[in-house]
Amino acid sequence: MALIKSISGIRGTIGGKPGDTLSPLDVVKFSAAYGTWLLQQNTGKKVVLGRDGRISGELVQRLVISTLNALGIDVVDLGLSTTPTVEMAVGFENAAGGIIITASHNPKEWNALKLLNHKGEFISAEDGAVVLSIAEKEDFAFVGVDKLGSYTINTTALQQHIDAIVHYPLVDVAAIKKRKFSIVLDAINSTGAIAVPLLLKALGVKDITILNEEVNGKFAHNPEPLPQHLNELCNEVNRKQADLGIAVDPDVDRLCFVCEDGTLFGEEYTLVAIADYVLQKKPGNTVSNMSSTRALKDVTVKNGGEYFPSAVGEVNVVTKMKAVNAVIGGEGNGGIIVPDLHYGRDALIGIALFLTYLAHSKKSTKQLRGTYPDYFISKNKIELEQGFNVDAIFEKIRDKYKNNPVNTEDGLKIEFENDWVHLRTSNTEPIIRIYAESNFETTAENIARKMIHDIKENM
Repeated sequence: MALIKSISGIRGTIGGKPGDTLSPLDVVKFSAAYGTWLLQQNTGKKVVLGRDGRISGELVQRLVISTLNALGIDVVDLGLSTTPTVEMAVGFENAAGGIIITASHNPKEWNALKLLNHKGEFISAEDGAVVLSIAEKEDFAFVGVDKLGSYTINTTALQQHIDAIVHYPLVDVAAIKKRKFSIVLDAINSTGAIAVPLLLKALGVKDITILNEEVNGKFAHNPEPLPQHLNELCNEVNRKQADLGIAVDPDVDRLCFVCEDGTLFGEEYTLVAIADYVLQKKPGNTVSNMSSTRALKDVTVKNGGEYFPSAVGEVNVVTKMKAVNAVIGGEGNGGIIVPDLHYGRDALIGIALFLTYLAHSKKSTKQLRGTYPDYFISKNKIELEQGFNVDAIFEKIRDKYKNNPVNTEDGLKIEFENDWVHLRTSNTEPIIRIYAESNFETTAENIARKMIHDIKENM
């Protein structure tokens, strides 16, 4: 059981003792802390709320609504929704903030509160620290009966979101419709089963097959869209001879594709391909986190822009994008951020832009993937027990590789000529992530294995 408080929100497993898990008491405490912080911002008293399809979603939703109402905050409930839809709905509703009830890619026993500011963006690390301090001190006061907040339901936000995508200047609905794409979607028993088909139909796609369509939170497989979890999708694309497959995570902010022969396009290349298309139409700078493939830098330079790395975490990517005025950015896990739509990872705009590029290119999905270099990232993790001093471990490894270029902005990134390895603690799980990239798969795996050995040696 676990309770993790980070820039990615308040995340924990359901069930267990308060303080150790995301118990009902913890949901109330952190909702109250967020609501108190929000009122201190003087940006209004309205909060937008949405949830993914998790089993615990409705339970957590009721607790959050009641807590915010008890602070005098008005709640606009989107019900079953997606993370990017809630982000955009903060703007649609002119709200002071938003909460998304989702644990993203984590298994079904997890849930979380993702916290948004009045711009519909994740709150900063500094603001998050204030929220945690309020929660720790239980420094909140509830209003009297005459000042309780209101509760309303919004059933139009998803359609507004889709309309904004359909009318986005770089999305070409006519070209997509003309290609008559056959698409298989793995909706992983969550709100992607609602949102993605609506989007595809709005884009003129008629041949849609949906896997794991029932929104019940009983995920048919591990919900993180990684290769080892997408066998069903790959097989169905191949069986149906579809043009491509689409996989999203439970809250629809991560995206990956499957080629027509059932092979993976590669989640790292979702951002690469979409950025390549955007940069051809709108030259400029790009940003991704430092655990992402260097292929984004390649396409950015090819199109006359400059690439900038950021620390891992959507809020860090967004901060860097604003600083360098990036026209496209995101994360190598399939997270696409299109800033002139909104500053949030959004699988729906990613799908629309990818299909437009594919339609314009007149290539198959496999042929489009073949236009990019083959870099291989070995993604690994080590589970942590309480009490480990990760900083001390990283310091010993840094000293061992002191003759190599090192970046300590986010954990420890070490470069080896054309290869690199990035070690960092996760924002969402009690683990150390070890990512290594090379032109050769075996080299990337060997670098990762060496780092795992170094970490365990110093534990």
